[in-house]
Amino acid sequence: MNSQLPTTSRRTFLRSAGSGFGSLALASMLAEEGTLFAETDPLAPKKPHFDAKAKRVIFLFMSGGPSHVDTFDPKPELTRLHGQKLPASFGPVKTRRGVDKNKLLASKRKFAKHGKSGIEVSDWFPHLAEKVDDLCILRGCYGDSVTHPESVYLMNTGSILMGRPSLGAWATYGLGTENRNMPAFVVLPDPGGWPKGGAPAWGNGYLPAAYQGTLIRGGASPVTHLQLPPGVSQEQQRRTLDFIAESNREHLATRGADSELEARIAAYELAFRMQSHAPEVVDVSKETEETKKLYGMDRKETSEFGQRCLLARRMVERGVRFVQLYSGDTNGWDGHSDLEGNHGKLALQSDKPIAGLLADLKRRGLLDSTLVIWGGEFGRTPMSEGTNGRDHNPHGFTMWMAGGGVKGGQVIGATDAIGLRAAENKAHVNDLHATILYLIGLRHLRLTFRHNGRNERLTDNAGEVIKEVLA
Repeated sequence: MNSQLPTTSRRTFLRSAGSGFGSLALASMLAEEGTLFAETDPLAPKKPHFDAKAKRVIFLFMSGGPSHVDTFDPKPELTRLHGQKLPASFGPVKTRRGVDKNKLLASKRKFAKHGKSGIEVSDWFPHLAEKVDDLCILRGCYGDSVTHPESVYLMNTGSILMGRPSLGAWATYGLGTENRNMPAFVVLPDPGGWPKGGAPAWGNGYLPAAYQGTLIRGGASPVTHLQLPPGVSQEQQRRTLDFIAESNREHLATRGADSELEARIAAYELAFRMQSHAPEVVDVSKETEETKKLYGMDRKETSEFGQRCLLARRMVERGVRFVQLYSGDTNGWDGHSDLEGNHGKLALQSDKPIAGLLADLKRRGLLDSTLVIWGGEFGRTPMSEGTNGRDHNPHGFTMWMAGGGVKGGQVIGATDAIGLRAAENKAHVNDLHATILYLIGLRHLRLTFRHNGRNERLTDNAGEVIKEVLA
């Protein structure tokens, strides 16, 4: 797959657009009407490279970096060596704050085996532990940077550098959308703040602006700038848009296609359609009380995150291609001190809602066609920071996948005896991305975009599909 759609003017428009819809797709209505640029409609449904079970993705991003040795990667040897210096046998390790000179810190969590698979899970996740037979846990992951923004970009875009297209943008570029009345790529940020690195984590980079993630919040008004202006009826607005569209067609007929104009038309038209369709999608009030309780919406600690998990299900149910949901504010799971308090709070907020999401997808027959991903930008060190915290650790950490095309109930890979480095069946972030794309029917080496005379890829020239993940 290769495209040479114009990109510069779309990005220019996106920077200037104040409505929040500048990144959205070219309007299907205009395509149906046969405008001069209909053939370049970027979000028209596309066939995958091959048939795949997963048709859409929910990425649960634990912003800040959850500690693998306290969640999904138990380390008895770390407990045995608690309070000692890092043995020389583990080799030198570079940390940001000289934490490599600190003492080893055992986890205070209790791990127990669960499910038919007998996979060990921390007591921070009692509800997720019940779903362990659906999870494929990757304990040998590693990345390239010890800092948050660079690692956030790497996990989301395949590069530590700002400005490359995000995973969600690549997925929608490769497959298009199933619902022309909603954005193809939706981001549900934590209301407490964006992740470090900000919007480039869900940006379109050098892809056309249509592929950028669209922010939708939880709460009473999930979609900003969606309501009709006071005193303006839907009929009046439709007439205004028709007049603008006709004027634009006359302009295009005399001067040729203009990608900035296309993006502006797309913003108006999709926003108009969303005024009719989005309120129903984001309205969870008609869900049963049993369903709300399943997501933890009956408890203060889990209500907000549970609502966003429920919104994610409602969106993929209605054809949204890629949903990214963030857990944790700007600092999030960044437990430099009081890791117990930091992680304990966020695990409580997210455990039941995520387990509820998996259960709800499964009972609705959606889990087989929805790939669910869990993880942060990196893990945390087995050495202490201060007395009760852990520093960043990109050298070894855990992710998990579930749903479409994934073989659940298994653990792939391992870190070393104390959880410092990936040691067995190691999986770089590029490998994770290659696998995710493969699970939705896209071969990462074939999914390219011509940019500055080069065929660019999400994985650049790296990455291999982790075949053990595949069902």
